[in-house]
Amino acid sequence: MADPRLRLRDNAPGRFFVDSECTDCDTCRCLAPGLFARNDEAGYSYVVRQPVDDDEADELYEAMDRCPADAIGEM
Repeated sequence: MADPRLRLRDNAPGRFFVDSECTDCDTCRCLAPGLFARNDEAGYSYVVRQPVDDDEADELYEAMDRCPADAIGEM
């Protein structure tokens, strides 16, 4: 489970976040490309914007469920 204390600074403000355990596997960016982006210099993904409707929230929850590092969390 993602740790809010390890929340990456790049995350958009809001309830969903990626923590520093991200392994940059690309799963979240494939499942919800409008919600996640990659920090190319540091090599990790982050929440680029928070979901605005139920469909986007569902995409984010799917990414959270499939994240092999359990690096996506919700506050």
